[in-house]
Amino acid sequence: MGSVPDAKVQAMSLARILGNPALEGADLILLPEASQRGFGNDDALSGEAEGLEGPFASLLHETAVRLGAVVIGGLFEISADPHRPFNTTVVMGADGLRGAYRKVHLFDALGIVESGSVTAGSVEEDNTVVVEVGGFAVGIQTCFDLRFPEATRRLSLAGAEVMVLGAAWNVGPGKLEQWQALTTARAIESTSFVVAAAQPGPRYCGHSRVIDPRGATMIEAGDEDEVVLVAQITREVLEATREQMPLLGARRLGIEKP
Repeated sequence: MGSVPDAKVQAMSLARILGNPALEGADLILLPEASQRGFGNDDALSGEAEGLEGPFASLLHETAVRLGAVVIGGLFEISADPHRPFNTTVVMGADGLRGAYRKVHLFDALGIVESGSVTAGSVEEDNTVVVEVGGFAVGIQTCFDLRFPEATRRLSLAGAEVMVLGAAWNVGPGKLEQWQALTTARAIESTSFVVAAAQPGPRYCGHSRVIDPRGATMIEAGDEDEVVLVAQITREVLEATREQMPLLGARRLGIEKP
C-alpha cells in the first residue's frame, strides 16, 4: 500500500500547500480527508486526536484570516470514546468555525475496518452541514460517503449547490475508475458542482478533481503529491443545468419503498 509519512513530514507538506501562491484570491480551499495526520499503518489515531479549537483547526483559521477564504480540511476529533475519535471535516472561515461534519459512513470494506478506530458521526440533521461560500451553498461529505447516493441527496435537499469531499481513497483494482465514476455520478444526479480533494499516491489514488453539474470534468490532478488545483465555478452553469434538467423537482417520493 505504500509508506505513510510521519507527522512531521505531513505537517511540512501541509504548510507548503497552504503557503502556495496559487491560493491567493480563492474563496474556498479544500484539503483531503486526514490532513491533520494520516491514518497510519495501525489504529492508534486517538493519541493525536484534537478538539475543534486545537492546533489543526487553529492553522486552518490562521490560513482563512490570511487569505480571506473558507478553508476545509479533515482531522481526527476527540469523541466520547477515548479510543475512537471522530473523522471530522472542519469548515473554517476568517470569522471562525463555520461547521464540522463527522463522517457517517466508515470504510469497513476490503479488509479495512475504519470503525475499529473511528466513531461514526450522527445521522441526525445536526450532522448535515451546508455553509455559504462565495454566494454558493456548499455541502460537506467525506470519502466513503461518496458511495451512498442518499448522502448527496440529503445535502441537495438541504439546499447544497456545491458538494465538497475530502478523501483518502485507497489504491486497488478498479479503485481509481470508481472514484472518477462516482464523483461524476454525484454531480450529475444532484445537478451540483463536485469538488473532491484526495490524498496522493502511492498509498492513495490521488486524482483530485472538480466536476460541473453536467458531469464534465473541469480539472483533474494525477496521483502526484502536493498539487494545487484551481477552478472557477459559475452560477450561470449551475442555474442553466438545473433549468434544463430539473431533477430535484421531478423526484417521485416513495419510489425507494419496495
